[in-house]
Amino acid sequence: MARKKRGGGSGGSVGAPLWLATYGDMVTLVLCFFVLLYSFSSIDAQKFNAMAESLQSAINNVIPGGEPDITNRPGLITGALGEGQGDANIRTESNLSENSSRVLALVQEAVKSEHLEDEVQVRVTERGIEISLSEQILFAEGSARLLPEARRIIYKIGQVLNSLGNTLAVEGHTDSAIPENSIYGNNWGLSSARASSVVSYLNESADVAEDRLRAVGYGASSPIVPNDSEALMRLNRRVDIIVMSDYNVR
Repeated sequence: MARKKRGGGSGGSVGAPLWLATYGDMVTLVLCFFVLLYSFSSIDAQKFNAMAESLQSAINNVIPGGEPDITNRPGLITGALGEGQGDANIRTESNLSENSSRVLALVQEAVKSEHLEDEVQVRVTERGIEISLSEQILFAEGSARLLPEARRIIYKIGQVLNSLGNTLAVEGHTDSAIPENSIYGNNWGLSSARASSVVSYLNESADVAEDRLRAVGYGASSPIVPNDSEALMRLNRRVDIIVMSDYNVR
């Protein structure tokens, strides 16, 4: 009697080879691996593009001479008044807020009413509205005591600036000459004392709030012109009142 072959007969079913199942699993894993790689590469590309755009923006925002172009940044009071500021510092007054423009006009009017156009320079820089008062109308030589005419113009300026909530930075400057027989010791002490005198008067007489005021003495470290002659040195002896803009670069 003949034996039947194992697994034979017409009733048997033939399935896929075992190696095909293993191959299918491997293909699926490889597919998942490449999907993962693709997703990683997409994220990196986005980061790279963002970085490239940021770098390009930074490059485009630099103007000749290495100064940053901040004219399009929010919160910046821009514009230009006066002469000798240079093309890189010229700003347009059209970007001033309505309130700031009004204050600027009132300060200029106060200066004109006192006939001090030659002694008080009002301009708009990237820092804000800058009011520069020369030593000649503020103090006697080597002194930090305000002259009567200085009190009058500072009072008027303070009354105008009270309508704004911006910080007021009062900065004292001197020329490079070393003061002789001065109670302030040196130019640092003299410039600091002069800035403090203006701040005190703004607070006590013009009712400008203390928390809006700050006084800084720069000595001879920030001249606007070289200290080559007495006429030029006179220009460097000054006190600047800056109505700080929302964007502060200094």
